[in-house]
Amino acid sequence: MAADHKAALYRRLVREASDSAALERMRVNGFWPWGHGLPRDPPDEVKERAQIEGEIAQIQAQSTQAVDPHKALTKERKRRWEESKKRRAAKRVARAAVLKQRRDAFLLRRKNGVLHLGAGVSAGLQDLSADTAELLRRGLPPLSNGADLAMMMGVPLSSLRWLCFHRRGAALVHYHRFGIPKKLGGTRTISAPKPRLANAQHWVLHNILERLETSPQAHGFVKHHSILTNATPHVGRAVVVNFDLKDFFPSVSFRRVKGLFRKLGYNEHVATILALLCTEPPRARVEVDGRVIYLALGDRVLPQGACTSPAITNALCKRLDARLDALARRHEYAYTRYADDLTFSGDDDSRVGRLRRSVQSVITSEGFTENTAKTKVMRRGRRQEVTGLTVNDRPSMARDELRQLRAMLHNAAKHGLESQNRAQHPAFAQHLAGRVEFACWADPTRAEKLRAALAAALARG
Repeated sequence: MAADHKAALYRRLVREASDSAALERMRVNGFWPWGHGLPRDPPDEVKERAQIEGEIAQIQAQSTQAVDPHKALTKERKRRWEESKKRRAAKRVARAAVLKQRRDAFLLRRKNGVLHLGAGVSAGLQDLSADTAELLRRGLPPLSNGADLAMMMGVPLSSLRWLCFHRRGAALVHYHRFGIPKKLGGTRTISAPKPRLANAQHWVLHNILERLETSPQAHGFVKHHSILTNATPHVGRAVVVNFDLKDFFPSVSFRRVKGLFRKLGYNEHVATILALLCTEPPRARVEVDGRVIYLALGDRVLPQGACTSPAITNALCKRLDARLDALARRHEYAYTRYADDLTFSGDDDSRVGRLRRSVQSVITSEGFTENTAKTKVMRRGRRQEVTGLTVNDRPSMARDELRQLRAMLHNAAKHGLESQNRAQHPAFAQHLAGRVEFACWADPTRAEKLRAALAAALARG
């Protein structure tokens, strides 16, 4: 404390006393010899003091000079403009760096992912939240994004994007389209996928769709089922009623297909890609400015010709089949479905009217349309046919077709195969053998006689 007091007293004396008074006191107290004046300042200090005093004088001189306000304002504006240009240039550089960083990040995301697949179908691509537990429970591949799907398919991600991308007008499409005549007149449009898309659809079929459970009433495109298993439950019934669903595959939209994959547990991202692989809009070939463009005529739907379409409809029709089967049981009828062909049969003819009205209501509520022109009510006493097989007594080829086949075999054995090849079939022997095997498969009781007749016809040549 004494040292602090002494230092404070010293600072006060230095601040308040003059140099001569301080010198006098120092002499009285013996700190400075008598007869000696004040020491000179160090040269460096003298030089620095002179420089400072010169700068102070210059500033004072400038402050006393008259200033032109207009020139001063112009000078200040110029200075500010130069500074503004420097700041804007710096901001441009910084903004360009940020934009480049964002662009590089976007290009990287686009290269390694799927960000956009066309107008109207890309809304869910940002949703990557999948129900992995549900996928594993169903035994389905747990795909998280398009990169996973491309890797499992064994194709580059760019190829997968190309196969999926939706365009209203496209110069190149992934389907061959052609028409085949319908049995009752008209033309059925077939959309056959080209090889790359067909390979992708086969992967979806084998790895996802074929692992799904189908309803026991479904017989079309189901393993160990056929037109024979579809027809057998209706053998020997008093009445057989057949319904047909109009535009079966084209009535299933892209939205319904995506909903199916979402229900399985896939996120919106993967479900969108899978649905795009399995759907296509109907298109018309038009020419614009000398260029051929395939123009979409509507929304994306299941194409007739894709291997995935039957399996998707079987999965979507599980509730339809359950409702129609319950309805059939209430009326004591049997029910089966082969693709778009719905068949009911029973022994109480009086229930047909109520059954038809109820079936029509269920079909409509499930998003399908009945083709009323193909609805048939077949009673005992006339030919009852289910998916091309007669079911009056037992499943068999239609009687007139069987009679025609027997006549062809008899005449071929007598006059030679070419005498019966009126349609000029290029492989008539194989064609005839195929028809015989079909008849034997449908009704094994006829197999021995038909195969013997075929052997006699082939021996005649």
